[in-house]
Amino acid sequence: MNTAATKPLLLLATLALLATSGCSSLRQRPAAEAQPGRYEHMMNATVWYQRSPEARALYHQAFNIAKAQLPALIAQGDKRPKAVIVDIDETMLSNAPFEAQEILEGRDYSEAFWRDWTQQARAQATPGAVEFSRFCQTQGVEVFYVTNRDQKERAATLRNLQTQGFAYARDENLLLRELSSSKKDRRDKIAERFDILMLLGDNLNDFADVFEARGDDWGVELVERYRHEFGKRFIILPNPMYGEWEHSLYGSYDLSDTEKATARTRALQGFRPVPDPAP
Repeated sequence: MNTAATKPLLLLATLALLATSGCSSLRQRPAAEAQPGRYEHMMNATVWYQRSPEARALYHQAFNIAKAQLPALIAQGDKRPKAVIVDIDETMLSNAPFEAQEILEGRDYSEAFWRDWTQQARAQATPGAVEFSRFCQTQGVEVFYVTNRDQKERAATLRNLQTQGFAYARDENLLLRELSSSKKDRRDKIAERFDILMLLGDNLNDFADVFEARGDDWGVELVERYRHEFGKRFIILPNPMYGEWEHSLYGSYDLSDTEKATARTRALQGFRPVPDPAP
């Protein structure tokens, strides 16, 4: 064998093996590591939501307030049967694992990937949510789950609620999206038979249709106008990961990652003017 002739071939084979190994290693790295910065804003929000005791405390606080307010609202109500309306996602069930998986795999939101998650019916109850639903039951107050999940997700959603032990986890108490994402028609349908005492959600749109047109101030004036309802009839839960407020931030979801990052930066309000970048 000509040793001198085989050395270049061995070198090429070694380089090819190293290159292949490097690519394989890169593919196995979480997208957030492979593309630092792209998912940083979502990573901070999701880790806070999943891991911080402050997030857990806010849920317990919200449901404790709701339980404390309910007896007085029952006494003030009319003669119709009583009801409480709750949102599902990030109100009664946590989808943080879905948000985390998007980051880890470098995915943008898609209906197919969301459906992959919801069909597993593995979302955990948020802290205090099951206990609140059962408290309502002891007070003779029905809980209606009004969600913008698709009708195709009905069976899995119902199974998820039942597995977690929620009261009133039955088909007639689950109202999913039909023609519109607005929840007004579904609330009105419940109000035909029930005195709606309280609404719980992580999005202002979960409370009243007036919040669906927020205006140029992101809905701040509306919140101030209805401030006396929060902590009484409107109980809001924390969700820094996503929400209708993003429409005010981005205007369009068709923006590039760079454009979205610029929009987030411009939305910040510091304590002194920021100079324009040098030409």
